[in-house]
Amino acid sequence: MITLTAFRWVPPFAQGLVKDLRVRWALEEAQLSYRERLIGPEDQASAAYRAQQPFGQVPVIEEGDLKLFESGAIVLNIAERSDALMPKDAPGRARTTAWVFAALNSIEPAVDYLGATYHAEGEAWAQARRPAATEMVCARLDALSAWLGDKDYLEGRFSAGDLMMTTVLRNLRQTDLVAQRPSLAAYQARCEARPAFAKALADHMRPFEANAA
Repeated sequence: MITLTAFRWVPPFAQGLVKDLRVRWALEEAQLSYRERLIGPEDQASAAYRAQQPFGQVPVIEEGDLKLFESGAIVLNIAERSDALMPKDAPGRARTTAWVFAALNSIEPAVDYLGATYHAEGEAWAQARRPAATEMVCARLDALSAWLGDKDYLEGRFSAGDLMMTTVLRNLRQTDLVAQRPSLAAYQARCEARPAFAKALADHMRPFEANAA
């Protein structure tokens, strides 16, 4: 049985965005059962948890001798077991891997930088940096939208690359930057309409609701 580590509670602004959601979604798409291990700040700081996740973050999965951290690595590990997340042919598998990395390396850093300016609302540095950060994100979104064109998914069929890209786009929910690009907004909505996503999101949110102050 796979054990997934997730937070028992996070502030509302982070709910629906914590990266265990990516893993839950992948597990649902792959139809792999799992149990959750909920942790808090005291667990994150413990030597036992740092032996599994050097930075004290989530998610971590444990399965027999396998102990794996970093959401991208975990999603790829799951995808390699499932035709639902990764094609069987070698070129298709390579392209899926490329899009997982594209989401994490080409899109997410720019999105996170822009997000930091919103979290620091009112501070001088945030106001000064937001225009350039917005321009950077828009350039990446325009390139992504151009690649997508009229395709339903990045490579024509849903894969782990689409799963990862959608979770990155969700981090722009405090803006209208995705909505300004109708094909990209439709793409995100299409991915989030999948039953596996709905189940993963509900399971992701349940501990926060149960442990609300």
